[in-house]
Amino acid sequence: MKPVWRVADVRAAEAGLMATLPPGTLMARAAAGLARRCALLLADRGGVYGGRVLLLVGTGDNGGDTLYAGAHLARRGAAVSALLLNPGRAHAAGLAALRAAGGRLVDRPPAIVDLVLDGIVGIGGSGGLRETAEQLAASLVRHRGRDGGRATVVAVDVPSGVAVDTGGVPLSASGRPAAVRADVTVAFGALKPALVIGPAAPLAGQVELVDIGLGPWLRGTPALRVTEWSDVAGWWPRLGPASEKYTRGVVGLATGSRTYPGAAVLSVGGALAGPTGLVRYAGGARDEVVRQHPSVIATDRVADAGRVQAWVCGSGLGTGEEATAELRAVLAAPVPVVLDADALTLLVDGSLADRLRNRDAPIVVTPHDREFTRLCGEEPGADRVAGTLRLAAWMNATVLLKGDRTVIGTPDGRAYVNPSGSPTLATGGTGDVLAGLLGSLLAAGLAPERAAACAAYLHGLAGREAARRGPVTAPDVVAALRTVIAPLVGEPGLADHRDRMG
Repeated sequence: MKPVWRVADVRAAEAGLMATLPPGTLMARAAAGLARRCALLLADRGGVYGGRVLLLVGTGDNGGDTLYAGAHLARRGAAVSALLLNPGRAHAAGLAALRAAGGRLVDRPPAIVDLVLDGIVGIGGSGGLRETAEQLAASLVRHRGRDGGRATVVAVDVPSGVAVDTGGVPLSASGRPAAVRADVTVAFGALKPALVIGPAAPLAGQVELVDIGLGPWLRGTPALRVTEWSDVAGWWPRLGPASEKYTRGVVGLATGSRTYPGAAVLSVGGALAGPTGLVRYAGGARDEVVRQHPSVIATDRVADAGRVQAWVCGSGLGTGEEATAELRAVLAAPVPVVLDADALTLLVDGSLADRLRNRDAPIVVTPHDREFTRLCGEEPGADRVAGTLRLAAWMNATVLLKGDRTVIGTPDGRAYVNPSGSPTLATGGTGDVLAGLLGSLLAAGLAPERAAACAAYLHGLAGREAARRGPVTAPDVVAALRTVIAPLVGEPGLADHRDRMG
């Protein structure tokens, strides 16, 4: 998992590292890494030599990084112009380096711009861009390069104007984001929360991390961690010669109803794509579930379902007395539980609080923002990580807060973010699929936070895979899960066996 660090931790690490280095070394490393990435981008647009580069330069070290990177590009033959937002407070040494390399100062953007470096505000900024800078940021989409295409925008460390520690984005008086929208962000030394969570994350574009030697100096606990494919591959349960359906785990689903049979079918579909060896279903949609998934063992009630290693409850269950009784039965089981949709609604009035408090087995809740608000009494807010951890501590449960960048929080204060999400998943029934897959992972023995992170990651990939074939529906996501999970379950050496069999 990739660690993500708060500004204070990054500042402390920078101070510790700089005390061991000659003055200016850290900025030189950052500028060199930034210039290398910019050179690659210019190479795709006609070459570095003759490339038209615009530097948007604020005050402080972020502006210095930008000026020194501009000097690198100017020495390679790029035509580099610098627009200083506060000329009296520009980084003096960086400005001198740019001028010595042939760069020039301008008071307005040139007519032709291939590449824009956003060095307006770094990690020390707060409150969004001021009016002049915000108008300049909004105008970037109008700049065109030598090839006639829109100028490529590169953010220096973070997109200017974002709330670095929370991923929030302040709005201007006109309602626009008071921040730069970048195509690429070159981050120095460490990922920051705004690059991976909240409305700021999409503004960062493609994020590239430049190693400036900060790693050994980053101490303490990261703000959160980003799930990677290697994590998912390492956590996925492996089959062996002694594996059979019961040792792989059995997951039970109390989802759907006669009114909402689709929720049952979709959640079961998600569970069947997971690693467990058997799926049991209990509910009013049993006939439809068995018709579409004949391998499932189905009953009418949780009490009749038989033994399972985890339960999924809530998707399409309803909120009447019968649904409440089924939720009570699920909470009484001494196994991990996933609570989704209607199950979350049934928790709001507090009548089941005793069942939650008396449980020893893990609980994972999967709210979207509106369900979070009903459970917590307030919206997640601009700091989605803090909101998720607050609800996790209050419920003593792992919380999976759905969104474009799904956040997972544990009762003991650990947080994770999923990078694979896609807006294509914002359609009815996809959450049912996610709940089923998550339950299957729990039943297979994964820890709650790992099961949640793994399910969110694969669910996001499935949404992207499904989108390749057109508009996405929940059944498309179920089908795509098998495609994205296939590399995790392929038998090692299968190709060698095929070769030997001719």
